[in-house]
Amino acid sequence: MRQRLVVIGNGMAGARTVEEILARGGDFAITMFGDEPYGNYNRIMLSNVLAGVEDESGIFLNDLSWYADNNITLHTGTRIERIDRFAKRVYAEDGTETPYDKLIIATGSRAFVPPIPGLHRPGRGYHQGVFAFRTLDDTRAMIRYAKEHERAVVIGGGLLGLEAARGLQNHLPHVTLIHAAGHLMNAQLNEVAGGMLKDSVEKRLGIEVVVNGRTTEILGKHAVTGVKLDDGRVIGCDVVVVAAGIRANAEMAAASGLVVERGIVVDDRMRAQDEDDIYAVGECAQHRGETYGLVAPLWDQAKVLADHITGVNPYAEYHGSQVATKLKVAGVDVASMGLREPERDDDESLTFTEPRKGIYKNVIIRDGRLVGATMVGDVTKVAFLMQAFDRGLALPEERAELMFDLGGPAGEVKVEDMPDDEQVCNCNGVSKGAICATVQSGCRTVSGVMDKTRAGKGCGTCKSVVQRIVEWAAGGEAEEDPAASWYVPGIPMPKPELMNAIRLHGLKSVSAVFAKLGGEEDAKSKMGLASLLKMMWGGDYVDERDARFINDRVHANIQRDGTFSVVPQMKGGVTTPAQLRRIAEVAEKHDVPMVKLTGGQRIDLLGIPKEKLPQVWADLDMPSGWAYGKSFRTVKTCVGSDFCRFGVGDSTALGIALEERYQGIEGPGKMKLAVTGCPRNCAEAYVKDLGVVAIDGGKWEIYVGGAAGAHIRKGDLLATVDSADEVVVLTGRFLQYYRENANWLERTYAFVPRVGIDRIREIVVDDSEGIAGALDAAMDASVTTYRDPWKDREQPATPGQFRTSLPLTVLPQVPVRA
Repeated sequence: MRQRLVVIGNGMAGARTVEEILARGGDFAITMFGDEPYGNYNRIMLSNVLAGVEDESGIFLNDLSWYADNNITLHTGTRIERIDRFAKRVYAEDGTETPYDKLIIATGSRAFVPPIPGLHRPGRGYHQGVFAFRTLDDTRAMIRYAKEHERAVVIGGGLLGLEAARGLQNHLPHVTLIHAAGHLMNAQLNEVAGGMLKDSVEKRLGIEVVVNGRTTEILGKHAVTGVKLDDGRVIGCDVVVVAAGIRANAEMAAASGLVVERGIVVDDRMRAQDEDDIYAVGECAQHRGETYGLVAPLWDQAKVLADHITGVNPYAEYHGSQVATKLKVAGVDVASMGLREPERDDDESLTFTEPRKGIYKNVIIRDGRLVGATMVGDVTKVAFLMQAFDRGLALPEERAELMFDLGGPAGEVKVEDMPDDEQVCNCNGVSKGAICATVQSGCRTVSGVMDKTRAGKGCGTCKSVVQRIVEWAAGGEAEEDPAASWYVPGIPMPKPELMNAIRLHGLKSVSAVFAKLGGEEDAKSKMGLASLLKMMWGGDYVDERDARFINDRVHANIQRDGTFSVVPQMKGGVTTPAQLRRIAEVAEKHDVPMVKLTGGQRIDLLGIPKEKLPQVWADLDMPSGWAYGKSFRTVKTCVGSDFCRFGVGDSTALGIALEERYQGIEGPGKMKLAVTGCPRNCAEAYVKDLGVVAIDGGKWEIYVGGAAGAHIRKGDLLATVDSADEVVVLTGRFLQYYRENANWLERTYAFVPRVGIDRIREIVVDDSEGIAGALDAAMDASVTTYRDPWKDREQPATPGQFRTSLPLTVLPQVPVRA
């Protein structure tokens, strides 16, 4: 009979340990318990989710199907409250009990929240506007709340606090970082390096940093209004994020009789003290007096535990980890390993600083070995330093070669000199040997190796090394991933080739494209193909509802709880008293939960069930504002020359003209526009996909490729023209060129720098390729086919188009195998 293995904790350490056990052929009946209602995700990447540079779906390491495929019984959203070590059973909060033969505790850590007055409210948890930063749910809540507010304070100047501050900048305009210690990242950096990092964060990122600042009170009666420091200063804010460190989640273990100090005390085989069948791994474990908050030691522990519990190597031992990290902290390169300061009189210490560039380098040598190094702003030598630190390599006699390339060790260690067991990806614990084995198994593309091993799928700093290893392991002949150039994953063609084939064969529906060009239908490709076909064929496109995303099927933007938002059109942000009155009456009639002004100068009615959408549209009797889908969205305007004393151009009239002409036009990505009546830029035209700015002399400047969301980019100047009519022509021509040549989901802020503004100007303005007329004609054909999608209320496209849908709520548990 198979032994019963219970794992308490479904985080990175727990899931990785189970992976290692499975890889060794461990024959256990495995049951896992996790607090969160998900599969296993990379907690390191939460800062990228907060910053908007990573989608939630991209951070999951094991989805729910992985557990089923490996016959693992997973209980999500279930907390174990006690262990009976003598009966060998664990008891959950819901009263259920589960027996075990072997038990692994991988409960990780929780956010450390200092006892600051005002942080909590009796019976309510955190005060309104206060957040910890530890879980995916924490991150979601911060994003939702921050978007509605103006000023944030982050308490804690370690790695997590810095990443939280950087991420919050994408959601509100002002962020202050408060750190109780005298310099940032004091656990990893010395005082000089921490000071250098502070200067870089303030000057480059615009984040205000307060060191030696102890928060003594959170202010605000009903919601946060500020924080008070021990020197009496008050810093106004409406969001507070606590990122003051972590503490091991070991209370349950202590209450169950295990030996707990800072964490669950374990021996060199990761067994809990005085226990034969209970192990602990990860941030909840204390080994030889140390607890670790970085992932590399966790992977080492998981391997030893798996060796021991499976019997593959019952003598495997974990002897601790030398902590070395290379990361990008709030946009600044930082590396740290070993000692931060010399400890003995005979320690060698070399330091280089270049404050103007934000560069600091320090190395510490003892008895000819590297025992510590700190780098801020320039980490080109860190690859050799990490090897020297980890393996005790001989150091050059000319010590300056440790910091600079002076003919000594190269900035990048040669792949052939790296041992197979050297860890390349610290985030996911992938070694050079694992990458080489994947290549030798037949996978010879960089993207394919990354998908199979997860190397480079964490923070991303190791991607260049992964690429070098793949190329070396493939004998210098790594294959290019052909799928990288495909427009959609299910059709093996780049966009120009795909469009030619569609025209050649007259393919006017998504199913026809698959039947002729791709074979088996691929769900991930349908949206991109539908958009492309609609752009190419206009009114002749054959619409198939299953090729649309839910937003496009019901012409509204789906929300987190499964309801939808309705945004009626207000051309150029201009409205009338009658429209406002109608919107208010509809909101009251249908009990709309939230009425909100959008960033595009319109009114958003949020929380409307799918089945109510047709009636809401009918009562509004206004056109769709196209606040959904990959399409032309809105034209934001300032008041222009009619009322503004600075205005030099009628931005409102031009904005309305543009919106009327291009409303609803499909594209590879959404398109946001703005027209501003003078260079003061009140409508933020410089940071839109397409922006128009009035200047003196009745002229207009046209900017393309701007962004002010998760990515921030000032648009490039396409042209300066003399009239509004020229603006309409050139904007349409640019949008058509973008529609025909951009990759699926590629916004203009990526498309413009990829193609190059000079090249785009030659084609769109100078007509260097003689296609301007064709672009104009294609756009004319598209705009003539416009139909208000909210007319579907009169005759739904399918019987179930507006059928009641289930709410999108997270269930407490998922189906599991017995």
